[in-house]
Amino acid sequence: MLSTTTSTLYTQLPVISSTPFIRLASTLATSKLPHSKQVVGSQPSVFDIKTKIYTSEAITDNNDTEFITKAAYAHPEFPQQDCENVTVTHREVRSLGDKISYNGIRFFRGCFDLVTGYAVPKTNNPDEYKGTRWEMTEGKWMTRCIFLESVAGVPGSVAGFLRHLHSLRMLRRDKAWIETLYDEAYNERMHLLTFIKIGKPSWFTRSIIYVGQGVFTNVFFLLYLLNPRYCHRFVGYLEEEAVRTYTHLIEEIDTKGKLPGFENMKIPEIAVQYWPELTPESTFRDLILRIRADEAKHREVNHTFANLEQAKDRNPFALQIEGSSDPNPNHGLHVMRPTGWERKELKL
Repeated sequence: MLSTTTSTLYTQLPVISSTPFIRLASTLATSKLPHSKQVVGSQPSVFDIKTKIYTSEAITDNNDTEFITKAAYAHPEFPQQDCENVTVTHREVRSLGDKISYNGIRFFRGCFDLVTGYAVPKTNNPDEYKGTRWEMTEGKWMTRCIFLESVAGVPGSVAGFLRHLHSLRMLRRDKAWIETLYDEAYNERMHLLTFIKIGKPSWFTRSIIYVGQGVFTNVFFLLYLLNPRYCHRFVGYLEEEAVRTYTHLIEEIDTKGKLPGFENMKIPEIAVQYWPELTPESTFRDLILRIRADEAKHREVNHTFANLEQAKDRNPFALQIEGSSDPNPNHGLHVMRPTGWERKELKL
């Protein structure tokens, strides 16, 4: 009786193979880079908001090598000096809609600053927040950049989608708004894809992105149906904050020893393929200059769109008027209106 019961138990218990564990051990043993050598500095805690920053060797190792396609929207050339000349600007509030849009951005910016431990410098002292929770490290900067780009890629895709449906529904041309909006969304996504090759965000950052995208996308979708003009104004103010953030990052990179992990960092191959001026020898600072210039262009485009008649005006950035002696909106940085082109300046 005992032998029968024992035999039955043996046949019912699952057999656990050691093969998967052997494979895992083999994979770890043959990894090109020990995990401890993949990141700059000490290993962040599981519950740390800071992003793990890869070493230059790990960045090279993480480059995609298969099924690489050309960018769907080719990036225009941004000369180095034009990128250096980008400045922080602000369009003054002129209407109730502007006020609501601007205050909305300030509120969300304040919440994000609090969560990520960021504070706007109050003095010119680079060590103003040293030793406090407000001190910015490479990991905290990368967390901020990744979250910012995950949000910034939403408005262009949502607005382009809604205008696409409107064009189909009304059986008429959109006058090139859709292309520029999708180009903007694509550009912001390229920023994000570049940053995730430089660092690995924590579970906390990923959770915020996951929830934040769901909430923001649906809210922006509904608001764009109600009032697209002030949605573009909202994005214009959002891009103002993006330019401000990247300008601060560049200042910290330029302060010797402030962010040593970024000083000699090798940029990812995806950045070299997308921005025509960048090469494998380009620095992290060169990359951030281009990203800031992109945000400055989005700032100009969205403030301009907010100044137009949404239903009938053409997209002035899509077509240059031949033979005009007046400056025209364009895809470059040489002729810009940081606070947007006024409608009376344009031939629409």
